[in-house]
Amino acid sequence: MNPGRNEPVLLWPQGAPLAKGDGPEDKPRLTLYLPGGPGPFACVVVCPGGGYAGRAAHEGAPIAEWLNGLGVAGAVLDYRVSPYRHPVPLGDTQRAIRLLRHHASEWQLDPVRVGILGFSAGGHCATSAATLFDPGKTGVNDPIDGRSCRPDLLVACYPVITFQKYRHHGSMVNLLADAQGQVDPALQGQLSLETRVTAQTPPAFLWHTSDDAAVPVTNSLLFAEALYRCGVPCELHVFPRGRHGLGLATGDPIVSQWTRLCARWLKTLGFGHGPRDGG
Repeated sequence: MNPGRNEPVLLWPQGAPLAKGDGPEDKPRLTLYLPGGPGPFACVVVCPGGGYAGRAAHEGAPIAEWLNGLGVAGAVLDYRVSPYRHPVPLGDTQRAIRLLRHHASEWQLDPVRVGILGFSAGGHCATSAATLFDPGKTGVNDPIDGRSCRPDLLVACYPVITFQKYRHHGSMVNLLADAQGQVDPALQGQLSLETRVTAQTPPAFLWHTSDDAAVPVTNSLLFAEALYRCGVPCELHVFPRGRHGLGLATGDPIVSQWTRLCARWLKTLGFGHGPRDGG
């Protein structure tokens, strides 16, 4: 398996587990964007947002291209969304990380520098991968499943974190509701990710706007507090104003600073060369 430039690769070429059909939305896939020059490159899986009902295009390829400008490979993940429910999106995300590590040599990647980044509900998907992981499955026939699915770092952008008081209700319903539209309270608690942080959770960079009307900033604050309690390094930026779903925020001179701040943070962890000006 060797993807062409920006050509999607199926996570399970023989058919994804729990697939409901055989259409494009039943086939989770990864699109790899490589920087120019020789590898191996650090790589970041990109999970676009969309309330677990879709995947926003402006939070996919443009983010991978921004990472390429930092000397980091970007891998945009088309994870399955509603009508798929938990644990399918998490399983897709875990499989993407395992796949990148398994094919690291032929894809010019560094298997010990694989991070994850997500926006909004994609931030919940990414943060799920950063808190619910394993070192590799044992006793399996598929060697990809034997790889660790723990990301080496997390970038969460205006993320959905909690399904309690400050939740984004639509994301919770799309991920957890049963056929009658009911959500199991136990599952609601388990997927409130501020409760799943441990000392093994990878370092995190979070940003949010304080007046986000869709996903309250409290989501990022809760997760940052949990990281602090567990001694996990965290960088958090809260900007004073900005609508939900800004992505790169290129039209906002204040919020767009997140890319430079994140680039410098990534550099400290050995991911890329930081901002183009070297600052």
